[in-house]
Amino acid sequence: MTKIKSQEDASTTVFPNSVLFAISALVSFIYYFSNSKPQNHYDYTFRVAGNMLGGAIGFVEKPPSWLNEFVPFEGYWYSVFPLGAVLSMLPVSVLKAVGVVNAMPGGLIAALLAGGCMFFLLKIAARYDLSREKQILLSAAILFGTFAWANLTFAGAWQIALGFAMLGELGAIYFTVFDRRPLLAGFFFALAFGNRTENLLTAPVFLFLLISRKYKSADNDPPQIEAKTKPKKEAKKTVFDETLMSRIRSEWKAMALFCVVPFLLGLATLSYNYIRFHSFTDFGYARIPGVLQEPWYDHGIFSTAYIPRQAWEMLFKLWNSKPFFPYLIPDGFSSSILLSSPFLLFVFRLNPRDKVLKFAAWTAIAILTFLLWIHGNSGGWQFGYRYAMILLPWIFVILLETSPKKITPVEWAIYGFSFLANLYSVWIFHWTEYMRM
Repeated sequence: MTKIKSQEDASTTVFPNSVLFAISALVSFIYYFSNSKPQNHYDYTFRVAGNMLGGAIGFVEKPPSWLNEFVPFEGYWYSVFPLGAVLSMLPVSVLKAVGVVNAMPGGLIAALLAGGCMFFLLKIAARYDLSREKQILLSAAILFGTFAWANLTFAGAWQIALGFAMLGELGAIYFTVFDRRPLLAGFFFALAFGNRTENLLTAPVFLFLLISRKYKSADNDPPQIEAKTKPKKEAKKTVFDETLMSRIRSEWKAMALFCVVPFLLGLATLSYNYIRFHSFTDFGYARIPGVLQEPWYDHGIFSTAYIPRQAWEMLFKLWNSKPFFPYLIPDGFSSSILLSSPFLLFVFRLNPRDKVLKFAAWTAIAILTFLLWIHGNSGGWQFGYRYAMILLPWIFVILLETSPKKITPVEWAIYGFSFLANLYSVWIFHWTEYMRM
């Protein structure tokens, strides 16, 4: 069982909120200045959100040529992004409507998402009996030692949706497992699957963690019921029955609260699809002109035939060598996440603090990985395997579950290499022309 620290225990290892906000702000600062030319022009969701404020979801005029994921249907142009990704951009679109911004501030949004992720990473790490240095190292590794850094700072609509999904997953994990607040957990879960639809299939994992008694704090347990006037055996049976019923009611209430926001978003998404394409289940991706003729969709958008290829691209695909500086260059369409982030191999450590939580995290990873691998496209222009950003929150939980309390020399070396490799990726993608050669 995961040890939830008391206030007295936590005071020695948990950062004050002021420090958490300061660290998160520093992360946002670094992310903001990681890319001098964020791809603000890939502003699909920002445009649709602004259009919604005007009372429409489709565009009469054809969007610019670089926005090729707008599809024509019955005289209008519609984005193929899910409704949740559009709703996530409504606050920024309001800023444009009142004249605060003129275009999508992609770099700023990406930076704020990174800061928000760091906040939850540290909050989750604080629930483990690890040194402060270890908490910071593991949290920073997710954002600066993985492909998330280079990809999120591209700051186009695709990458921002992945950033919102990561933030949603982390918030859902925190408010499901470590600070049990079902309504908030459901809100963050809706944020996650609203931006990356495949997250919806992890709902059973969250519901299992939510209702499992192992993850309820003592103050959530129903009070014992006294029965002074009844015989001892009958009193015990009555107490047991009433306590059991109270727990069942509590669990159903928690599940209902968790499902409120996701259910409403699900209904709204189905309606959104129907309004656009006269089908509740049509998200429009297959309607992108020419997409089904692309060579990587030779078996359709989804097929188990793609699993070997996608597994190779995500786990084993090497970088390219060049006869000139900088000599080693990652492939711009995918490369091994283990090569640039070898610390991810620590997920195979044994002896977790909580076997049930580790099993749940592995279950979520298996579900999401299967969905990623049966998709024909590995993600377009990217570093590593950008779709796998949605695996990182669950990987983080497993790393915490099996991590030693203090940083070992081997960890210093492996995490250090991961930071340098991903710093290199940010430099070569965002500050040089080598990837264009």
